[in-house]
Amino acid sequence: MSLKIIFMGTPDFAVQILDTIFKSNHEILEVYTQPPKKKNRGQKILMSAVHKFSFKNNLKVRCPEILDTDEEISNFIKLKPDIVVVVAYGKILPSRFLDLKNILFLNVHASLLPKLRGAAPIHRAIMNLEKETGVSIMKIVTKLDAGPVMMKKKINIYKDTNYISLSNQMAKIGSKMILESFALLENKKEKFIAQNEKEATYANKISKLETKIDWNEKAEKIVAKINALHPNPGSWFELNSMRIKPTKAVEVKLKGIPGEILNQNFTVACKVNSIQILELQKEGKQKMTTEEFIKGNKLQVGMNINV
Repeated sequence: MSLKIIFMGTPDFAVQILDTIFKSNHEILEVYTQPPKKKNRGQKILMSAVHKFSFKNNLKVRCPEILDTDEEISNFIKLKPDIVVVVAYGKILPSRFLDLKNILFLNVHASLLPKLRGAAPIHRAIMNLEKETGVSIMKIVTKLDAGPVMMKKKINIYKDTNYISLSNQMAKIGSKMILESFALLENKKEKFIAQNEKEATYANKISKLETKIDWNEKAEKIVAKINALHPNPGSWFELNSMRIKPTKAVEVKLKGIPGEILNQNFTVACKVNSIQILELQKEGKQKMTTEEFIKGNKLQVGMNINV
């Protein structure tokens, strides 16, 4: 049996899941994604990762600025999908869409619901020093990420886990899970279990204020922030009026005043222990190793950058 699917997603995380459905026996009726963005004063148009994949594979794409319109609701009714799969689309589905009869709305969410509901579950899992996270497939309801869950799978988080590695792992697992969920639905063996509201936590969108490194935090928290926020939006600090984005760092057991540069290996003291920066990016420049950076930027040992 072939299910008729509308796919709604935007970032790289969603592409692998879309690709898996595309290569299956199920039919993708249309793909919804965020509209292209203008860059460099409108000189360049940037399509989302899902848009690029869809264009390359001749899938029909819609990029509405506003989803809650009569035109879009009419399009859904006309297409008659069995399932709408939503993966990090970036827009909240209006209730009149969710109320459409004979259409199941499924969300592939990057956490073990009810934990980490919201916009930034991958970032937050790493930043919160969680030991595990996972992927959930749930039925979409009006309340954000609160629908009953069909299945969940756990993923361990380690000290060197970063956003890219965790996102890729989740996409692989989510791809398998979505096909498993389709099989359950086709055989009428699906079971949806209500979430425990008392256990709900939230993964709010990362604010600009959070991206600046505070050297008064513990080293493990700062390393987790660096791992979680690279490549986007990136964590940062200032050195000699330069904005520096560390992209890779490790915790080391050295002591000093928080923010103090301890040696020429770019080791910076934190509240507890220190971090050694291994890779970094100057504003507007390509990523480089610390060794490459030091060749053109001598570090002043003893200098405090906790400003």
